[in-house]
Amino acid sequence: AGIEFPTCIYNASGPRTGSAQALAKIAKSKSGGILAKSATLQSQTGNPQPRIWQSEAASMNSEGLPNSGIDYYLSKDTIDEVRNAVACSEENDSIVLPKHKPYMVSISGHSLQDNLTMLKQIMDTYEKGKSHSGISAVELNLACPNVIGHPIIAYDFEQMDTVLQAVSNLYAAQKSTLPLGIKMPPYFDGPHFQSAAGCINKYTHCVKYVASINTIGNALCIDAHSEMPVISSKGGFAGLSGPAVKYTALANVRQMRNLLDASIDVIGVGGVSSGVDAFELLLCGAAAVQVGTCHWLEGPKCFDRICGELQQIMREKGYSTVKDFSNQLKPWSKEGASASRAAKKLKEKQQQQEQLEVTVAGNNGGVVDHLVNVVLVLLIAVLAADKFGLVDL
Repeated sequence: AGIEFPTCIYNASGPRTGSAQALAKIAKSKSGGILAKSATLQSQTGNPQPRIWQSEAASMNSEGLPNSGIDYYLSKDTIDEVRNAVACSEENDSIVLPKHKPYMVSISGHSLQDNLTMLKQIMDTYEKGKSHSGISAVELNLACPNVIGHPIIAYDFEQMDTVLQAVSNLYAAQKSTLPLGIKMPPYFDGPHFQSAAGCINKYTHCVKYVASINTIGNALCIDAHSEMPVISSKGGFAGLSGPAVKYTALANVRQMRNLLDASIDVIGVGGVSSGVDAFELLLCGAAAVQVGTCHWLEGPKCFDRICGELQQIMREKGYSTVKDFSNQLKPWSKEGASASRAAKKLKEKQQQQEQLEVTVAGNNGGVVDHLVNVVLVLLIAVLAADKFGLVDL
């Protein structure tokens, strides 16, 4: 996409990305970039509370795009706060954090005209900021399911084509080189993947990446005790995210990588909470990976942990760079399945051995404690006997 990331893991546009302070915290972590909250033309508060729910298996949100408005995310104060946070970041483990990370903005206007207006503002800021790395890219959100009264644009392929044609015309008129990404919803049927990719492939001159996937729309969670939804707005319907969507994300990344023009990168997002999750998305064809729900629950430290876990996997497998295994998913084979079973059995034995060692150590500790207690009791008995003249010491 023409964007340089020091690490291939960074934040998704969502929770903990709405303020300069939150973005600065991301900048200080191992996150490879900083992506701001999806902005509208004017600031807005979003949907009524409660609008977020989570469990170990999944999360749901119907935030309705609360944000501070596009001017805020393009302001010199916001950009400087993020850049200063990057400059002040310290070296951490084996990754030397650079003095520059890409700062990217996301837009999700209420209308096509809103998106074009914001996009022109971003282009102007980008052109002015090239010399001091102000804006590195823009992500156009065509996938939000949580704005009341607004459908998901990327499910209507005719409408998506209209939007991208208008965006393309603006790029031509402005002669802009601003890297453009598109946030995509999840697809579930082969013809839909083909229609989406076919539409996007017409605009390779401006679309540089797709981020796949956004939340799975229209999920519903019920509180059985109160007999009502856990989310207050939209009848309780909300976007599903977290671990439950990882397998849908893997499929979408793989399909998009197979169908999109090679010049368009795929950014994997959905259900990432570990280095293994990130590794799997990269194997399926992602060039980089975004983290959303885990960042919301764990905070920016998740980027340090996930990067470290991914590095460990790469070391164990002998990979030096992400390019060594990105989009290198192997076909199923008996040999591969057999090797995987053997590896799992070996890991189980190692875990059992470790547990046994812990148990033995605990038992040995118990024996020592018991002997100490016996000695103390005998000593107390002897001293008591001596005190009452029962024995001569």
